[in-house]
Amino acid sequence: MALIPFDDRDGFIWFNGALVPWREAKVHVLSHALHYASAVFEGERSYGGTVFKLVEHTERLRASAHLLGFDLPYSNEEINSATAQVLNANGIVDGYVRPIAWRGSEMMGVSAQATRINLAIAAWAWPSYFSPEARMKGINLAWGAYRRPAPDTAPTASKAAGLYMICTISKHKAEDEGYHDALMLDYRGYLAEATGANLFLVIDGKIHTPTPDCFLNGITRQTVIALAKARQIEVIERHIQPAELANATEVFLTGSAAEVTPVGSVAGEYHFTPGAITAALIADYDKAVGKSAT
Repeated sequence: MALIPFDDRDGFIWFNGALVPWREAKVHVLSHALHYASAVFEGERSYGGTVFKLVEHTERLRASAHLLGFDLPYSNEEINSATAQVLNANGIVDGYVRPIAWRGSEMMGVSAQATRINLAIAAWAWPSYFSPEARMKGINLAWGAYRRPAPDTAPTASKAAGLYMICTISKHKAEDEGYHDALMLDYRGYLAEATGANLFLVIDGKIHTPTPDCFLNGITRQTVIALAKARQIEVIERHIQPAELANATEVFLTGSAAEVTPVGSVAGEYHFTPGAITAALIADYDKAVGKSAT
């Protein structure tokens, strides 16, 4: 399949207050965000023309910007309205939505107080990663090349562009070695997350998940925890040693893009069979987002 570059597509992108033709949504090469990673973003899913948990995503975008030292130039209501405009303008029903805010090109240097804060929202069609049958086979993870940083070394509670550099490196290395993704440890050596999704382990019928004290407490993560508790499944948030993977019978990831994705193995050392709990939470999540069962 030929690669369709993201700068050369039909459609519209909401850019600083107005819908503009897709190919005209450009930034200057000397934008501060390109050089100093002063950008925050969200990854959202639209189901049936409606973004799941849009309010929560927009609130997190604003909180991330605040952690990077700037304020969004539009209200949450304006951002949510703009998201609907983008979906309608592009005819997106089931798709992916990417809002991003960044410092512009008015200043070039570490200090950037006078830069304009830009905001853009794009959306494109994007079906689920896997069919219902394929989702239950489980993906294979390698160990990440880098660890998630400590919260006193980076704004780890933000969804900031710079924090994903080590994710890209780790995922590329994993894919080069024949894996689907990488499982990252935190700065202490505990299990953390995959490169773009939170981690869950099923041990003795209970769900265990790493405490998100140096990585994002994902919106999908919070949704799945609530769904598990509604089924009377105990959910334990704690620090988890890598060796404890040997005690897990099921492992799965959660994220806006990944939804609920079973894991089949980690580094060829730990193997899991996607089972009843994972299957139930996939079904519950699909129902919660209004996804068709077919």
